[in-house]
Amino acid sequence: MSRKRIVVLLSGNGSTLQALIDHQPDAHYEIIAVFSNRPDAYGLKRAASANIPNHIIDHNDFAERTAFDQHLLQVIKPLNPDYVVLAGYMRILTLAFVQYFSGKLINIHPSLLPKHKGLKTYQSALDSDDNEHGTTVHFVTEELDSGANILQASLPINAADTIESLEQRVKAMEKKIYPLALDWLSSGRISTKNSKVCLDNQPLPKQGYSVQEENLDRQCQRLLIKP
Repeated sequence: MSRKRIVVLLSGNGSTLQALIDHQPDAHYEIIAVFSNRPDAYGLKRAASANIPNHIIDHNDFAERTAFDQHLLQVIKPLNPDYVVLAGYMRILTLAFVQYFSGKLINIHPSLLPKHKGLKTYQSALDSDDNEHGTTVHFVTEELDSGANILQASLPINAADTIESLEQRVKAMEKKIYPLALDWLSSGRISTKNSKVCLDNQPLPKQGYSVQEENLDRQCQRLLIKP
């Protein structure tokens, strides 16, 4: 089976990108290009170190968001990616961009969607006295953080947890579940039927496939193997 072609969009450090790169030798995907809207994004250096073509398209060079996204779309189109993956990409995509890559646009969001959409999810979870928090891999649609869920990882919120400690724990989970979800997609294990996401042809619940912080490494290793 040929590996699926993935383009990654990012805006910052690129720690999630690094997790995808580290998993790549054993994966069903190949990262063919990385784009950043910020010239100072450290993720570009991570891509360069892995010999992945990387590009800066500075959003400040465009008067409008529509013009920026249109240019980004025209640059990505010839690469013919199977998936466009958001990895800490801090811009809301325009309708035209989302529609062009419908079913191929993937994001990871630091909450148990549909709870706590948008920014400041750690603060929102603490302010809401939630007993758990987590992260979700989902398809991107026109509505912010509302596409169908693929995979969700949860953790208990401890009494001593702060925004910083929650973020650290959630990011550790993201680095494990994002490569797993992309491998599912790239190997054809994920499909959609009647607007529902399926894993190995079995419909998933609305929250997607669920895993937990405890023993996450073991869970992810087991889930990489098709039954």
